[in-house]
Amino acid sequence: MNQPTTDLPVARCLPEIVAAVSQSRPVVLKAPPGAGKTTGVPPALLTAGIAKSGQIVLVQPRRLAARSAAHRIAHLLGADLGKDVGYHVRFDRRATSSTKILAMTTGVLLRRLSSDPLLENAACVILDEFHERSLEMDLVLGMLERIRTTLREDLKLVVMSATLDPTPIVDFLGDATAVTSEGRAYPVDIHYSKSLSRDRIEQQITDVLPDVLRSTAGHVLVFLPGVGEIRRTQRAIEQQGLHRDAVVMPLYGDLSPQDQDAVMAPSDRRKIILATNVAETSVTIPGVTGVIDSGQARVMRFEANVGMPALRLEPISQASAQQRSGRAGRTEPGVCWRLWPANSHRSRRERETPEIERNDFSAAMLTLAAWGERDPADFPWLTPPPPASVHAADKLLRGLGAIDDDASVTAIGMHMLALPLHPRLARFMVAAAQRGVAQQAAIAAALLTERDPFRGADRPIGTIRGRQSNLSHDRADSLSDSHAPSDIVDRVEKLQAFADGDSRIAIQVGVAKQVQRVAKQLLRLVPKAAIAQADDPTKSVDRSDEESLMRALLAAYPDRVARRRNPGSDRGVMVGQRGVKLDSRSVVRSSELFLCIDVDSKGTEALVRAASAVQVEWLDERLIRWVDEPFFNPTTRSVVARRRCYFDDLLLSESPIECKPCETVGQLLFQQARKDIERLFSSKDKEISHFIARVRFVTQHLPELSLPALDQEGIESVLLQLCQSRTSIDELGKAPWLDHFRGRYSYDQLQVIEQNAPDRMTVPSGNSIRIQYADGKPPIMEVRIQELFGWKETPQLAGGQVPLQLHLLGPNRRPQQITEDLANFWSSTYGQVRKDLRRRYPKHHWPEDPTTAKATHNGLKPRS
Repeated sequence: MNQPTTDLPVARCLPEIVAAVSQSRPVVLKAPPGAGKTTGVPPALLTAGIAKSGQIVLVQPRRLAARSAAHRIAHLLGADLGKDVGYHVRFDRRATSSTKILAMTTGVLLRRLSSDPLLENAACVILDEFHERSLEMDLVLGMLERIRTTLREDLKLVVMSATLDPTPIVDFLGDATAVTSEGRAYPVDIHYSKSLSRDRIEQQITDVLPDVLRSTAGHVLVFLPGVGEIRRTQRAIEQQGLHRDAVVMPLYGDLSPQDQDAVMAPSDRRKIILATNVAETSVTIPGVTGVIDSGQARVMRFEANVGMPALRLEPISQASAQQRSGRAGRTEPGVCWRLWPANSHRSRRERETPEIERNDFSAAMLTLAAWGERDPADFPWLTPPPPASVHAADKLLRGLGAIDDDASVTAIGMHMLALPLHPRLARFMVAAAQRGVAQQAAIAAALLTERDPFRGADRPIGTIRGRQSNLSHDRADSLSDSHAPSDIVDRVEKLQAFADGDSRIAIQVGVAKQVQRVAKQLLRLVPKAAIAQADDPTKSVDRSDEESLMRALLAAYPDRVARRRNPGSDRGVMVGQRGVKLDSRSVVRSSELFLCIDVDSKGTEALVRAASAVQVEWLDERLIRWVDEPFFNPTTRSVVARRRCYFDDLLLSESPIECKPCETVGQLLFQQARKDIERLFSSKDKEISHFIARVRFVTQHLPELSLPALDQEGIESVLLQLCQSRTSIDELGKAPWLDHFRGRYSYDQLQVIEQNAPDRMTVPSGNSIRIQYADGKPPIMEVRIQELFGWKETPQLAGGQVPLQLHLLGPNRRPQQITEDLANFWSSTYGQVRKDLRRRYPKHHWPEDPTTAKATHNGLKPRS
């Protein structure tokens, strides 16, 4: 091999890096784009003899970056790729047991750590592009820190970042050496849009592309959020003829290695490269001097309400924008057009949120469980995962059978780890293999992880189930709807029909072939111990296979079962009580139960893009429970009961049963009745309201008596007591309320109430007259004047504290005077009242001295 070149900016730092690594001290290298860290550090360590005791492992966050780094290092060293320098990414490996520098993705390293927990064959691990803060990279850092501090002090570690502040990483590693390198960058002229455009992104690109092409002679790199935008933009450029003599080339992670190599290869012909953020870091494309930045990226975020990660279109951070513009200044001065106004740039977040704070934690947790780390809280994290993410991951993995009650990995979990898939899809593959349909499941998993080959096809897609099908009637009949349908099975069947040569399937051929390649690679990775003997990879899906495949899907998505709201409706409710709506193209049109597999949860109702029917007998009996549930029926104004069958928290069926009074029923009735409690007794029996008012009068004026109050709380306690033996509002209305209110007090307490707030009072005429009590008002007695003759003073209540308010009535029973001082009335006002009433009622008795006169109950003059 050749000696590595030393003209890279990072070369000045290499002696310090080599010295620290040789002493097994971790190194944290901050080197801006263009410094040459990716191609400079591994060869320097190789030359220093670090690889004598094992491999130098260069870890990259993306497959494209790992392959590209291996190619460039091999070229610089004059080595054959696959021998001294190699790479290992998902489904692609070019290396031998004697490879000295091995570039790999984080996913590959994690699977290696599962089978080789001590990394026995590795001398040094280099974590590149750590500033991206992927969850897998954070997990790898923690695992390496655990290894080197407990079991392998000789394991060397280098962490490299372009933009990240190294201080937190240095502090985390404890004994690390921080190194900062200069970069190599030429000035880049930044242009901003005048305003935020609402045009489609391809229109915005084609609007500025001519200016960029005129401003620079090099290749133009266009950053777009995803493959869909790349294809639309490519079509728009070519249709408008904007590319002139340039070639338009896409670049994204799932592009074939051959097409990726073509983009990276030097070329005399000008290129317009339409890329996702795979081109943001790590990958150097020679000759790029112009950049157009859409300012957007699709970011993976965990959607707790549907239990799966989902890509969300979001504005990129300022740091990402800087990385992208820097691509135009690697070899000479360049230009960058940003498709957003300058005044909005500062409002973008400074850096990307670490993935561990926003993404699904289940894959990381399964890896830790297999590694013997049962509690993520005890694991060394640079940034700990949110507790909610850990809880959701734990719940999912237990539901999948991947970990047991002690959080230890199960045999199923170990099988799942062998597959480079999300735990749900790995569980699906294992379950399908156990049912003898691994080959069909591999196709289904590939369809769910790769781009959809049927989306954007030129012709309407025929379905195997006969909905606008372009397939033969015989094939459609043989796969009729005798079994509940599945969008996943439907797509597997269409892809197999395409593979069998049926040209009538509307499909994107290139994408379909990529799906087929991935399916074959997945099938090879299925653990042999999980494959049933019945599996035949050459057969197509028959009816029994269809059910096996659908039941395997249920094993992977047990928490995504939904029930249709009404027969024939496209809406349903999923476990967790989230509302869902089936895509109009779904073949799952009639099954009452269905799985929500591919879900977009952006709206108030989650859109189910791919569903699969479920039969109730397939459900795990351990998650099915029967509950007798009472509930209040507002129509009958009563508590009724139903026997309900639940799968998890999803209602499957219900039937009415007899509702008997009990504590639960009483509580339900109480909650409804308390909303208008006084109507239950005030209109029915005034004696109840009268008794309550008397008690409140006494407790207000004589609190020292400590009588139980009949305030709102006291009344509700009586209501609750009555509810325990009843089931309806009508029954409450007929209840003996007064008896229960009086029952709150002892005999002596009732006597105290009577003494201080008497129900009635006997006046001199001999009549017993009721006293009126009301909150916030004095006690009132309405009585004819003649019935009080002989009383000299106003009666006092509440132990003499409150005078009785007398409403003195004339013979017509209309008030003539209101007083709380009867003596004053007799002496000062009675004379005038007597004069008026005597004239109007001459037959009535109107003595001059009422205090000595005899009271009469009818008011007439006494007979002589």
